[in-house]
Amino acid sequence: MKASDLMVKALEAEGVEYIFGIPGEENLDLLESLRSSSIKLILTRHEQGAGFMAATYGRLTGKVGVCLSTLGPGATNLVTPAAYAQLGAMPMLMITGQKPIKTSKQGRFQVIDVVDMMRPITKYTTQVVSGDRIPSVVREAFRLASEERPGAVHIELPEDIADESTSAHLLKPSVARRPIAEYKAISRAVDMIEKAKSPVLLIGAGANRKLTAKMLQEFVDKTGIPYITTQMGKGVLDESGKLFMGNTALSSGDFVHRVIERADLIINVGHDVVEKPPFFMEDDSQQVIHINFDSAAVDPVYFPQLEVIGDIANSIWQIKETIEPQDSWKLEFYRDVHDAYIEHRNASEDDDRFPILPERFVREIRKAMPKDGIVTLDNGVYKIWFARNYPAYLPNTVLLDNALATMGAGLPSAIAAKLVYPEKAVITVCGDGGFMMNSQELETAVRLNLHIVVIILRDDAYGMIKWKQANMEFENFGLDYGNPDFVKYVESYGGKGWRISATKDLLPTVQKCLTEPAVHLIDVPVDYSLNDETLNKTIRKLSAKL
Repeated sequence: MKASDLMVKALEAEGVEYIFGIPGEENLDLLESLRSSSIKLILTRHEQGAGFMAATYGRLTGKVGVCLSTLGPGATNLVTPAAYAQLGAMPMLMITGQKPIKTSKQGRFQVIDVVDMMRPITKYTTQVVSGDRIPSVVREAFRLASEERPGAVHIELPEDIADESTSAHLLKPSVARRPIAEYKAISRAVDMIEKAKSPVLLIGAGANRKLTAKMLQEFVDKTGIPYITTQMGKGVLDESGKLFMGNTALSSGDFVHRVIERADLIINVGHDVVEKPPFFMEDDSQQVIHINFDSAAVDPVYFPQLEVIGDIANSIWQIKETIEPQDSWKLEFYRDVHDAYIEHRNASEDDDRFPILPERFVREIRKAMPKDGIVTLDNGVYKIWFARNYPAYLPNTVLLDNALATMGAGLPSAIAAKLVYPEKAVITVCGDGGFMMNSQELETAVRLNLHIVVIILRDDAYGMIKWKQANMEFENFGLDYGNPDFVKYVESYGGKGWRISATKDLLPTVQKCLTEPAVHLIDVPVDYSLNDETLNKTIRKLSAKL
């Protein structure tokens, strides 16, 4: 059969539902093969948007998301999504076109070495040099993209290879099970936890990738040990209960850091070195158990005394089956910290000034969203407020990026989330800066007839950097800009626009948008002027008193 037909059949055999992207001249054979396949092409308005959609699909499903571009400029536009998926451990395959490799028809026009370009930011990258190689190349790409630690892979399919004939047959995936932790490591972990005075559970990004929530919940229910989440560990366990001590949104000085400082044993589940460190080890006075799919990357501030390596859920199950709660555990201080955290959070969220404060904004979105609703975040200072103040009830219901932390991913991620879960409420929260980096994907959402709500926190500046600038006591300079009329902007694409002029109007407007199918955009003026005072001074003073 034609090599491009075999390529599509290989993708179908891997269970691919969608390919996100923009085809070019060098992809036309593959595009024709896709036309009669079971795979749906999601045509986007920029390759970067396609890559973010594919990565988010991988993050939500655990299956490999696939995106497509042409050669040259199309391929270079996938570099940021490649890094986004690679650092964020999201399984994603990029397929790029290329000029014929057996003959030259246009010299070096648009030709760059895409395989070499992708090598530092992928787990696997290769050029298909023969149609007969397609089954093994595709199988290897999917295997590497999805196994721990997941990430980005890349296949370059040249135009002449796509057009050639091949008699190769597909390769079926092998049956593979993740290894489980050795019993001696489990026994030592149980012993360390039972002998600790003030243990605490820290849940990181790795625990959010597989079905670990059930086992972790059973462990917490049995032991009563409090838990903390990192930004990318949000939602693995319900964050509304009394055992939730907070999220490590800030680097230091928050209420949650008082818990970390007091703990003599940190049970670190799913630690991912790409996240900002939630704590720094300084000496052996604080014990750390590293529970993860693979061993710890040791550095001067992270050198765990015990590593429990294997499938996380199984490791937690083994520990849970053996461990017995101890009367000697001293957890009262943690409860005091929790109460102080909630008291301050509630007080700060009651402010009704306008433009709206980020704390109040986060509370209103939490009120509006059902428990299983999905919030995707672009990158900006509001991400800290969502990580810190938005209680997540279920895994992967708050999609934020604390790895590459790129702007421009929020709207494409919402589109992918709605395709994966069409029955769930989906909101994306973007700053005006990040939104404009991929705002053209509004047309994609409208064309797909999706029901999503896009909320723009508008401060007419790069607010995160202004906060850092103020914190460093520099003059306000170089970070302000103008914006279009966002209501007219979304309406020009065929969506519906709303503008908030009083804080009290936000909640009913969001609720209305969640009930009325359409692509909605809400323009919300935000006041970040208190960020430096609140995050760097007030919270530090209050937490230091505990």
